[in-house]
Amino acid sequence: QVQGRCPSLPSPAAAPVELSLYYESLCPACREFLVLKLFPTWLLLPEEMLSITLVPYGNAQERNVSGKLDFECQHGPEECLGNMMEACLMHEAKNFSTYFPVIFCLESGTSVTKNLEACLQIYAPEVDSGRIAACVQGDTGVALMHHNAQATQALEPPHQYVPWITVNGKHTDELQARAEASLLGLVCHLYQGEKPEVCGSSKAPKFPAGCRR
Repeated sequence: QVQGRCPSLPSPAAAPVELSLYYESLCPACREFLVLKLFPTWLLLPEEMLSITLVPYGNAQERNVSGKLDFECQHGPEECLGNMMEACLMHEAKNFSTYFPVIFCLESGTSVTKNLEACLQIYAPEVDSGRIAACVQGDTGVALMHHNAQATQALEPPHQYVPWITVNGKHTDELQARAEASLLGLVCHLYQGEKPEVCGSSKAPKFPAGCRR
């Protein structure tokens, strides 16, 4: 009878759906998924429904050259720079809701690596671009990329292409296909709590094939 006597007792909150995106900054299919699927879904859903982790690295290769770590990226040096810029942005901004719109801005623009100042001015003017530049040019950026390399290499099953999506720590062909076909529908289906109105129905176009190794 406790609930009847205490109707204002808060119900335990459901755990958010945890989505991790392993991607490359210049991979066309990665950019399309992030810009057209992931970012709009994040905007539509309440914060407590979806927790996103971004890991910019993808099919890059980490090498030890004369005692220093070096990275070779699928789409060349500019992609390595883009990956590190986004990793440093996350490190400096810290708050997901601060840095995700900036990454959306970078990935949706004509150049991922040349629009940082403009994207920061629009979405996160409080973040110091100088600190991001120092991170990219210094040891911190290398350490962040090493961390992303380790996280990507630890995937089970190992990633075969990007974008590579895990949902609640798991990757299957079915989960990947459902996330790419209708991410909003998938998150709404998996979330155990009270669902918002936007979870009514959602269908979306297919995306191009991923960037294979």
